[in-house]
Amino acid sequence: MIATARPTTLPGRIRGSRGIGGAAVASVGASLPAGIVNSSEIEARLGLAPDWIERRTGIRQRHVAAPHERLETHATAAAASALEQAGIDPADVDLVLVATSTPDEIMPNAAPLVAKALGATNAGGFDIGAACSGFLAALDTGASIIDAGRASCVVVIGADFMTRIVDPADRGTSAVFADGAGAVVLVATGETRIGPILIRSDGDTEGIIHFGREDQLIRMVGHETYKLAVAKLSETTAEAVAAAGFELDDIDLFVYHQANARILTAVGERLGLRPERVVDCISDLGNTTAATLPLALDHSVRCGRLRPGDRVLLAAFGAGFIWGATVLEWGVAA
Repeated sequence: MIATARPTTLPGRIRGSRGIGGAAVASVGASLPAGIVNSSEIEARLGLAPDWIERRTGIRQRHVAAPHERLETHATAAAASALEQAGIDPADVDLVLVATSTPDEIMPNAAPLVAKALGATNAGGFDIGAACSGFLAALDTGASIIDAGRASCVVVIGADFMTRIVDPADRGTSAVFADGAGAVVLVATGETRIGPILIRSDGDTEGIIHFGREDQLIRMVGHETYKLAVAKLSETTAEAVAAAGFELDDIDLFVYHQANARILTAVGERLGLRPERVVDCISDLGNTTAATLPLALDHSVRCGRLRPGDRVLLAAFGAGFIWGATVLEWGVAA
């Protein structure tokens, strides 16, 4: 069960020691490309009616990386911001994990490049590929390694440049996907502040969400994705909350993968959640795949909706199919 202490402030500097066990999220950071494409531009290009995209997805605009920009750069910037806020020297990082479906190169992985750019000279690093659920899978990996006493500080990054793998003529994908990176710093503490992380999968044999080697473009059957996402996110939310020893009413904030505003609304209605308890920041960010959860956390902190000690439900659903959820207490106990 997650500890119920609710601290009011984060310590100025966090330095865990191996063997303590128990992982906590010390901070969050984000990095977004400067380029912005409004939905109206895509509608004009595809011959769609005005506001067609926002009515169906909730997306008004999205950040888009320029051709010369590298995913590694934004992943590093997000991680550096999170480390600075936590007061942790990059040399004290044991492991860097990057969840992504769109690395700059197939090899090397993005993570070791990010570790080098950060100055994390003592850190290992590798990438995790679980599409939209990648950040959650990386969080599970990092927290488990800390829980086992094999590390005291892990940087977990979700980063994707999805606009580089969409077909510009496909309104189903070009209307929703975007670019960005977000990161959290996990540290060892004397208590468990991240509950059981439930990861589920079921092979997508029908190719409902598919990114193949043939044309290097993502394809998605929107209606089927919507139905599955609503069902699985609702189901895994209830399971994760119960596994953490709580009821839905005990959760302060529900942070879901930002795929489509209609999915967020449908899940909230199915679970009987008040709209103000469900984070919806897709309007200005779009669907950044593995980056949506950390970007939503960063958004919530900046808006004052997420404070130290708050209980947060994280959940994602995506290609694979892979989905899952967890409950964590935000911040590190004083």
